[in-house]
Amino acid sequence: MASKILHRFRRKVGKHSATEETVEDFPEGSELDDDTEGVSARLAGTLSFGDADVADEDWAKTDAADSDPDFLHSFESDRVESTESPLGELKHCNMLTKQLQETWKKARGKLIVEKLIFEVTSANVVQDSSSKYVAYTIHVIKSGSFDDDKALIIRRYTDFAKLNETLHKHFREDMGNVVFPKKKIRKNFTHETIAKRSRAFEQYLQHIHSIADIRRSKVFLEFFYLRDLKAGQGLLRGGMCEDAREALINALHLQQKLCSRDTEHLLFTLASTSLCYQELDHLEEAQVYCERALQMIDNQGNHPFLVPLLQSNIRLSWKIGKDKRQSEAKLQQVQETGIDVLNQPSLKEHLIKDFFLE
Repeated sequence: MASKILHRFRRKVGKHSATEETVEDFPEGSELDDDTEGVSARLAGTLSFGDADVADEDWAKTDAADSDPDFLHSFESDRVESTESPLGELKHCNMLTKQLQETWKKARGKLIVEKLIFEVTSANVVQDSSSKYVAYTIHVIKSGSFDDDKALIIRRYTDFAKLNETLHKHFREDMGNVVFPKKKIRKNFTHETIAKRSRAFEQYLQHIHSIADIRRSKVFLEFFYLRDLKAGQGLLRGGMCEDAREALINALHLQQKLCSRDTEHLLFTLASTSLCYQELDHLEEAQVYCERALQMIDNQGNHPFLVPLLQSNIRLSWKIGKDKRQSEAKLQQVQETGIDVLNQPSLKEHLIKDFFLE
């Protein structure tokens, strides 16, 4: 018993001395000093972002351990008042962790600036019966986000030259200082020439896309996707729906990345893609594209595509077990305006007409 009393007395004296030493060595004013770097060092490697539940569970276990009766009894028996609670310091660190979590979440949710990148991924020398040229494959990539939509164009030097000539004609002031790669009489197919032109075309497209009036112009947009639309239309006529679908989806991705405002071209692309999926018996995909096309002309009761798209959407929705009542009601409204919905050309007949893409 005496040894226990002596042991407790020694502990009291030791704690009291440590408290006095702390007070003398660190004045009151030192408590206001900023210790951000020290906090960062202590927290390094211990943060667990996005996992607050686990952290709360850990602190709950600490609370449970500290509330143990034996622990409280031994603490009270010492009869020494603690100037700083270890548990309070832990909670303070936990509060800092949660604050950092919130800051990180807010930063992650901020708007990331997206921009287009034009990258020449290959350049192949092509020779046919009448000519020899270099085909440049340019991928259009949206940076700043996960871009899984493949979009590319294959163009030759003469295509770029024609684009440059047209832009100089319509945007003389904006194109005044734009330097275009010169045409060569010799050495057009050497590795050095092809490499230099590839880099020049990337920079050229990047620059003209940075000019708002040019990137919204019809000539700029048609340089990228109109060729695919015409190819898709021709393949539809020939019944080559698989090849037509690839061309049309590539054209759709280009229109979306370039933010095309040409609604007629976009409508044609969506409707044609829906038709390709129908012909390939992929009905769910066909219904999705058909519905997207309908949303573009929902308020245009006299649009020539409205009735064929409504009829197609009703039929597709019925086959895949989707609610078709909204399309049926819309078709009834159109009929009540006096339009003969029973003697309208089919969607396929509309899509293969020559005039649409002129």
